[in-house]
Amino acid sequence: MTTENTEIDQELEELTLEDNANEEQIIVEELSVEEQLTQDLAKEKDKYLRLFAEFENYKRRTTKERIELFKTANQEVLLAMLPVLDDFDRALVEINKSDDELLTKGVELIHEKLKSTLISKGLEQVEVKAGDVFDADFAEAITQIPAPKMKGKIVDVLEKGYKLGDKIIRFPKVVIGQ
Repeated sequence: MTTENTEIDQELEELTLEDNANEEQIIVEELSVEEQLTQDLAKEKDKYLRLFAEFENYKRRTTKERIELFKTANQEVLLAMLPVLDDFDRALVEINKSDDELLTKGVELIHEKLKSTLISKGLEQVEVKAGDVFDADFAEAITQIPAPKMKGKIVDVLEKGYKLGDKIIRFPKVVIGQ
């Protein structure tokens, strides 16, 4: 009976060990499945966050581009109108030499109306005058003349410059001293 008991006990032990091993293997497999799912979830979260960040950057970039486009949308029209404004300036100088006050007043009114319309669209004059230090970022030097007292300074402004917002659309043309 003892031998039978020991044999039965051994068989039971072996079966129990096999069952335990199978259960442990199932638990290990379940853990690896859970770990796999956790890893997959982490990957998908990372992918989602990257995609979301990329989309936010895209929205920010397109919004910025759209704002810049609206600011400079009428740049071509304003550039086309600048020679007309220059002609008015020259006409006013010549008309002021005559004695006809009504003609002068009429041309001044039209000139001011055109100027105010362009200013309302965002056009600003670049302020440079004779005696200022020449800065190549804000003016275009057409020529240099010998002027010892005005070396490196603006001697004369030949053509006015204009900017639209922060962007210079036409640089002032100046003569500088040498």
